[in-house]
Amino acid sequence: MVKNYFKESADVKMDFIIKNEENLKKCIEIIKNSLKNGNKLLICGNGGSAADAQHFAAEIVGRFKLERKGFPAIALTTDTSILTAIGNDYGFNKIFERQVEALGKEGDVLVGISTSGNSENVINAVNKAKEMGIYTVGLLGKDGGKLKNIVDLSLTVDSSNTARIQECHLTIYHVICEEVEKEFM
Repeated sequence: MVKNYFKESADVKMDFIIKNEENLKKCIEIIKNSLKNGNKLLICGNGGSAADAQHFAAEIVGRFKLERKGFPAIALTTDTSILTAIGNDYGFNKIFERQVEALGKEGDVLVGISTSGNSENVINAVNKAKEMGIYTVGLLGKDGGKLKNIVDLSLTVDSSNTARIQECHLTIYHVICEEVEKEFM
C-alpha cells in the first residue's frame, strides 16, 4: 500500500531527529555564524545528492520562506564546464576538491551530501576543506561510511533505503534554511 511509503519516510525522519537533534542544532549555529561573518556555504554531492546541493544553495541564495537579503552559497555540482574540465584533466574524484581549493576560504562551511558516506569525490573535497580551515558537515546515510569519521559534524540518516535517506536530507536542509532565515530577520 502506498501509505506504507509515507509511514516509512516519517519513521526514518523521526528516528533521525531523536538521534541527531543536538548535532542538527549545532550545524544550524555553525552555518549562521559563518554567514554572519561574511563567509559562504559550499555544497556537493552526486546524483540525487547533486540535485539536493543545488536545491539547498538555491534556498540560501534566493530565499526559503522569508523576504531577506541573499546569502552566499555555491552548489559545486552545477558548472558543466568546470566539472568536465576537472574530470577530464584530473579525474572524477577531484571535481569537488579542486573547486573547494579555488573557491573556499577559512571560515566557510562545506556540506558534503552522500547517501552511502563513501563518495570518493566528496571525501576528497572534505579532506581539502579541512586542510584549508573550512568546517565540514556530512549529510550522510546508512552507517555514515568513511565520511562519518572525516567530517567535523555528521548528520547521518540511519537507513539503508536511499529514497528515505534523500527524503530525510531534504527535511534537514529545509530546517537549516528556515532557522538561518529566522536569525537574520
